Amino acid sequence: MALTEFELVMLEDGEVALQRSGSDKPLVRITFSGEVLDYLDGKHLEVAKSMMDAGIQTVFDINEERAPVAADVDDTRHTLH
Repeated sequence: MALTEFELVMLEDGEVALQRSGSDKPLVRITFSGEVLDYLDGKHLEVAKSMMDAGIQTVFDINEERAPVAADVDDTRHTLH
């Protein structure tokens, strides 16, 4: 299975977006209010990265929960003649 690379980008309107590398179509957008931007004093990209990392980890956790559990496999070998 091929791995997809993602990138965090700053959009023209100031939003931070997660998108597939080589694509210009955002998959997720984060918008900070002016008040929050002032409070973060230029550190909003670091906060957005942490938010995206947490979201991606949650997706992996959800997918693991959905994965079927393998039934006990009978490893007994039978010889047929």
